[in-house]
Amino acid sequence: MLGGYMKMEFTIKHTWDGLPVSHEPVTIGLKSNNAGLLMEVNAPFFNNPPAPLGEPGKPFSRLWDYEVVEAFFLSDRTEQYLEVELCPHGQHLLLLLSGKRRIWKEELPLEFEVTRMKTKWEGKAHLPWNYFPPCTNKFNAFAIHGSGEERKYEALYPVPRHELQEGQKPDFHRLEFFKDLNLKGLMGEDWKQPESDIWKSLTN
Repeated sequence: MLGGYMKMEFTIKHTWDGLPVSHEPVTIGLKSNNAGLLMEVNAPFFNNPPAPLGEPGKPFSRLWDYEVVEAFFLSDRTEQYLEVELCPHGQHLLLLLSGKRRIWKEELPLEFEVTRMKTKWEGKAHLPWNYFPPCTNKFNAFAIHGSGEERKYEALYPVPRHELQEGQKPDFHRLEFFKDLNLKGLMGEDWKQPESDIWKSLTN
């Protein structure tokens, strides 16, 4: 199985607006997994804000208000994307979007395991190909923690400094700043992304 042992690693070293993070950075690994991608998260555990009041292992609405690591898989031609949100307390939220911020499916089921220690956590999420939009070719990843004024928003590919506007707020849906994700590099040159019946069912 060509490419079966490949792994991509990403490190979130900056805040959403391009400043260096002030702690051990979050890393995200992607590797091929029989029916999709295995996404592995290694991150500091801030325990701030406190855990969502939802059952671990189940989807939790508005998880972005909590401590979370997120990955976005985009097809830039169609602006269709999969948004994956993972929480150190075991909750998750998967969204399918067609067009910027236009959610058309949410709270998809996910196989997600978390190992939590005092100051760090590890997560493994099994993302089926069925969730990925056709021709997925761009990626970005984010991490959020802290409360109130102290809330921190971090990005793998931040908004470039020269693009920042006065008073701008963090926005993870700036699709134009996503960067290439070469899935063939991960899966092998002969690999073709499997068709998704979920995305097929979407008629724009």
